[in-house]
Amino acid sequence: MLVYPAGADLSASALRFLARELTARRLAQGARWRRLAAGRQALLVLAHLRCGHTYAQLAAGFGVGTTTAYRYIAEAVDVLAALAPTLAEAVRTASGKAFVILDGTLLPIDRIAADRPFYSGKRASPALPGSVHDIKAARTHGIIGALAGAGVECWADKGYWGAGGTVRVPYWGRWETLSPGQRAVNCSHAKIRALVEQAMATLKTWRLVRKLRCSTSRITSLVQAVLTLHLACSN
Repeated sequence: MLVYPAGADLSASALRFLARELTARRLAQGARWRRLAAGRQALLVLAHLRCGHTYAQLAAGFGVGTTTAYRYIAEAVDVLAALAPTLAEAVRTASGKAFVILDGTLLPIDRIAADRPFYSGKRASPALPGSVHDIKAARTHGIIGALAGAGVECWADKGYWGAGGTVRVPYWGRWETLSPGQRAVNCSHAKIRALVEQAMATLKTWRLVRKLRCSTSRITSLVQAVLTLHLACSN
């Protein structure tokens, strides 16, 4: 296998953050000597999450076995996932904002033969089968109720029609059948919701989530890990 140098479009703060968390975990576990130091393990994990490099590629590049690369990544993902904000924490943060925008996204995965049905990853909540409608997913995870309980105004698309609570959706109907006032409201609503499309695009700059190659049981942890790193880099 050819080995080549590569770069990742991440700041050094992401590397330092993850290295600190991995060091703390090793100390807590009283871990013995490992082939890679915490900083090198962090770099390996970031290359996987940000660039989508496979276990075999990373193993060759870092001079470890494929199984070791997998184990290092699984450990780091669990560490990061444990740091991801819970729904209650997210709602507390949102309560200090003017409003929030609610949406879901589909993440393609190649494990359709081994893990059926098809699954999707929801950015701030656990993964559900891709056939689950957005409004059902939001209700299943208690998002709509939590936002209503905290009095947080929420903008969403027509997929959340009938959600109730504090969720605002556009007027339903074809453009030509809407009144001028309704059209103006829908235009304003679309401009606000454009922000969530940017957020989804930012999530998918982590190339691993563009095409997942893991068991469906790992999707939630992977998305939580990516979210934790994104928040750490943004602060």
